[in-house]
Amino acid sequence: MPRLRQVGKEEAHPFAKKVYQSLFGDRDPVQEPGTDTGTSGDWWTVFALSPEIFDHSVAGFQIYRNPERKLAPQLRELGQMRAGWARGSQFVFSQHCKGARSVGMSEDKIAAIPHWQIADCYSDVERAVLAYTDCLVLQGGRVPDELFDNLKKHLSDVEILEFTYITALYDFHAVMTKALRLEFDDVDERIVEVPAPAGSAWDIMRMVDQEPD
Repeated sequence: MPRLRQVGKEEAHPFAKKVYQSLFGDRDPVQEPGTDTGTSGDWWTVFALSPEIFDHSVAGFQIYRNPERKLAPQLRELGQMRAGWARGSQFVFSQHCKGARSVGMSEDKIAAIPHWQIADCYSDVERAVLAYTDCLVLQGGRVPDELFDNLKKHLSDVEILEFTYITALYDFHAVMTKALRLEFDDVDERIVEVPAPAGSAWDIMRMVDQEPD
């Protein structure tokens, strides 16, 4: 379950009600969750706690999907998929695998996102944007001059700005969905102590303190 309260249909503000109708039909998404893409839909019902944040987030989706964007949709989806995978968000990664298919990306490119560095299915510009994505997500925006110069050989300044904004936006969404345990990121912490066998010693390092025979 999400870590925050969800907003039902009757409580939602007018714009959220319109979105709910589009996604869930006549159902109350809190009482009867589920979307056509297989998600629970609780991203929407939690973000609706703040009408301004909900509206601002949806406007962000509309901006990146606007056909006036100069950036090619396939490059956009490469960044979004890789951002989801690199940040460890099942939700962002899974949803944008579907988004990539919707803009005509091949299955081999989608499957190779986790190991793009050694995959031979990507073009030079695709490799450039994937490397840039890793700088944005995994290195906190530290981008070597040589990498950025290579990116500028393939993309205009406007395209780079759009790509940077969209990819960083989805890094942000990946972080939020994990923190709030929304959608496919509602998972238990994996890094926990594994109990030792019954009767074992408390000092796990005593074995290396012993003198060898």
